[in-house]
Amino acid sequence: MTPETAATPPLSLPPELLDAVHRIAGTDHLLVAMDFDGTISPIVDHADAARPLQRSAAAFAELAKLPRTTTALISGRALDSLRAVASPPEATLLIGSHGAEAWMGPGSAELRLDDAQKELLAEVREVLAGISQEAPGTVLEDKPAGVVLHTRRAADDVAEDAVAAARAVLEGRPGVYLKNGKRVLETSVVHSSKGEAVEFLRQATSATGILFAGDDVTDEDAIARLGAGDVGVKVGLDFTQAEFRVEAPVHVAELLEAVLRERRRAVSGDSSHM
Repeated sequence: MTPETAATPPLSLPPELLDAVHRIAGTDHLLVAMDFDGTISPIVDHADAARPLQRSAAAFAELAKLPRTTTALISGRALDSLRAVASPPEATLLIGSHGAEAWMGPGSAELRLDDAQKELLAEVREVLAGISQEAPGTVLEDKPAGVVLHTRRAADDVAEDAVAAARAVLEGRPGVYLKNGKRVLETSVVHSSKGEAVEFLRQATSATGILFAGDDVTDEDAIARLGAGDVGVKVGLDFTQAEFRVEAPVHVAELLEAVLRERRRAVSGDSSHM
């Protein structure tokens, strides 16, 4: 028995959520879209060390094999970073950089910035580098369309001052878009959101029902775009617009296993696979 399974509590999903899973599992084409960090993977101090919980990865991979079922990861990470830590199933669609990057299968076009965006991105990085130098414990992460100021390892007052300083310089600057996350400030020179990503995936996959789960402030954009027949799940105890909530990534594993169980029953008569 692995430490993960040994420490797993009994099934703890609320009955209302299990009912919703049963309902949406019967939709014609199901899209299971998940955030990664803090949802499929526990939050860790070093982003490169993040890995999906074994149970979550296993259930997600099996869902990807089912007929009329599409899996997707919608993350703030750059696509390369997401692939490296998530090791997603081959058929899983990937949305990175909060929607600025998308991988919809072989031949997907890469994100390309024009010269003005490249110049602006360099200026944004210079601003954040100067702030980070004066704020111990903060680090920068480069993405194809932006730069992230990470403050997880900084003292609370240092983190707050660094974010405030960045906002004072960059907020309202034409072509620069800011997003708050958990101990991060995201900057981008491409306007995008997880909400737009959910809408894009709905249209691209012809999904008739979406189950989405996420833990961060930016995931609220996706939750807000869900329709009456969809299922939104907040991971953690922060404020949410989601109808349902689970406490931690271990419960996301239970959620994915429940979705897999119900979806298998719903598509058991299908012979074709997608």
